[in-house]
Amino acid sequence: MVMEVGTLDAGGLRALLGERAAQCLLLDCRSFFAFNAGHIAGSVNVRFSTIVRRRTKGAMGLEHIVPNAKRDGTLVLAAGALCREARAAQVFFLKGGYEAFSASCPELCSKQSTPMGLSLPLSTSVPDSAESGCSSCSTPLYDQGGPVEILPFLYLGSAHHASRKDMLDALGITALINVSANCPNHFEGHYQYKSIPVEDNHKADISSWFNEAIDFIDSIKNAGGRVFVHCQAGISRSATICLAYLMRTNRVKLDEAFEFVKQRRSIISPNFSFMGQLLQFESQVLAPHCSAEAGSPAMAVLDRGTSTTTVFNFPVSIPVHSTNSALSYLQSPITTSPSC
Repeated sequence: MVMEVGTLDAGGLRALLGERAAQCLLLDCRSFFAFNAGHIAGSVNVRFSTIVRRRTKGAMGLEHIVPNAKRDGTLVLAAGALCREARAAQVFFLKGGYEAFSASCPELCSKQSTPMGLSLPLSTSVPDSAESGCSSCSTPLYDQGGPVEILPFLYLGSAHHASRKDMLDALGITALINVSANCPNHFEGHYQYKSIPVEDNHKADISSWFNEAIDFIDSIKNAGGRVFVHCQAGISRSATICLAYLMRTNRVKLDEAFEFVKQRRSIISPNFSFMGQLLQFESQVLAPHCSAEAGSPAMAVLDRGTSTTTVFNFPVSIPVHSTNSALSYLQSPITTSPSC
């Protein structure tokens, strides 16, 4: 197959977006970190998993394009899928990638602002604060400050933060996920609650709650709300739920999701069993025959029946947290099943 793929410079893409924005699909094939740091407005982050690459040998339908660190391979595979399946589409690579385009057209780019958070007084006697029966409602390190923003609609913190209605209201929280068996839901008349009654120990099966929690977060997001996920300390159980959400919805590996969340709440530390369950979840999320529920955002555009132009953003090197190994934060290896 001969792929007819051209190139567009920043000026050409600006003109194209001005004339045919509704028919233009932009695929950003950089890393999850790079995309969240800044991207062309309206673009979609896609990458190809090494698991998918190994099992399919490059012959993969467009609906299975998922994230992975092998950025150049993603560009080729995505372009190939478009050339095979979107016969009316014109496919272009963006010359100079995001860096060149953002320098030339900053008004057409979205850049991640500093994650939203709060630094409110920690007195438990302030107005709109609930006295809690769980031991986390004090002021240790994990209760310092306030909930941290993981995504614009997703926040992470402790049970103490969940007892502070002033904090929740200031952040626009509309729903909470309580990942504990004994921390109370203080404001059931004001917010929507989802309870996940698991203990923070090696016997707990938190993975059985992943899909239910992810669906709940998405339902609140789609309704225009914001979700605050907490356990007792906001370190293990609630962090695990947030990691699972990022992994499935953004098709990223565990190590990428872990670094992304740790940048925002440095004290996260899911217990060893939870990390193993997340690794198993990773193998399911990134396996091609398990990703049907992902739904390709690209296909919705290609199915409109109109001529479509697709522009790829060349990957660029950006500084990220380096690691000595793929999972340097684990102390010993964990074996996961190669299939679903």
